[in-house]
Amino acid sequence: MTETLAPAQEELEQYRGELRGYCYRMLGSAFDADDAVQETMVKAWQGLDRFEGRSSTRSWLYRIATNVCLDSLRAKKRRALPMDLASAGSAAGPVGEPLPQEVWVEPIPDGDLDDPAQSAVFRDTVRLAFVAALQHLPPKQRAVLILREVLCWQASEVAELLDTTVASVNSALQRARATLGERGLSEGSPQVPLQDGDRELLARYVSAFEAYDIPSLVSLLSEDAGFSMPPLPLWLRGPEDVAAFYLGTGIGCKGSRLVPTSANGCPAFGHYKPAADGDGYVPWALQVVEVSDGRLVHLHHFLDTAALFPRFGLPDRLPHDR
Repeated sequence: MTETLAPAQEELEQYRGELRGYCYRMLGSAFDADDAVQETMVKAWQGLDRFEGRSSTRSWLYRIATNVCLDSLRAKKRRALPMDLASAGSAAGPVGEPLPQEVWVEPIPDGDLDDPAQSAVFRDTVRLAFVAALQHLPPKQRAVLILREVLCWQASEVAELLDTTVASVNSALQRARATLGERGLSEGSPQVPLQDGDRELLARYVSAFEAYDIPSLVSLLSEDAGFSMPPLPLWLRGPEDVAAFYLGTGIGCKGSRLVPTSANGCPAFGHYKPAADGDGYVPWALQVVEVSDGRLVHLHHFLDTAALFPRFGLPDRLPHDR
């Protein structure tokens, strides 16, 4: 491919960001979404001479991306969060053996999502719990719900894309909504953007975590707050168990530092533990923090720092005086 893209190819490239958001919701993995978007672009570039303009370029790309995602999903198991796989565990129990990365829904940087629906709906529809819930839908229902409720396509447009009828699209959407409702989620209830009080709450969280003041930290949690650490299957519920974990199995986190970022429409932090050689701090986890009603409601800790820290633009080490 030459360094200068043809005008038609440049037009395709402007959709890469929003296609990534679509494929991420479909597949539950930022890295799988990258692969799907790249395959979509290659197929589009190769088919430019066969594009007859009977639909918009955007619709044509989404048709290709949908087919790529559907093909990918035929060969893969549903991704999940620890809460989808088992009941809450105990801080006194074993953390369990790590499960393969392809088991888990993965976080994605907000900056990777160039979404035409990036408004109130955006934050809600990239939440980890929502993306995990989407994985429970059959692939075509998943596509219908994302296209109709997230990207605001007309039923007739979705029917044309999927080579089906409007009645079939409406039926699939109804079934998808019902499934999400059974899981306590709604695509129509967007999160409220962070308020000043929420920012103060996060500042208090960072201060308590870095001081390892566990009583102060857990005082910020909701009564049924969750705590998870993919790829480990263990997850905990409630301030008491979270405190017990931090003061027991997780005591190695004492003295850690946090670097702010954002993921899935939520505040997030690069979590660095003291290096074993005493020279600064090394990556330990990407924390994604969910906030609601003035409390922290879930602390996700993704331990695959080798893949996630570069993606989030986080340094591979912090100096000792950080």
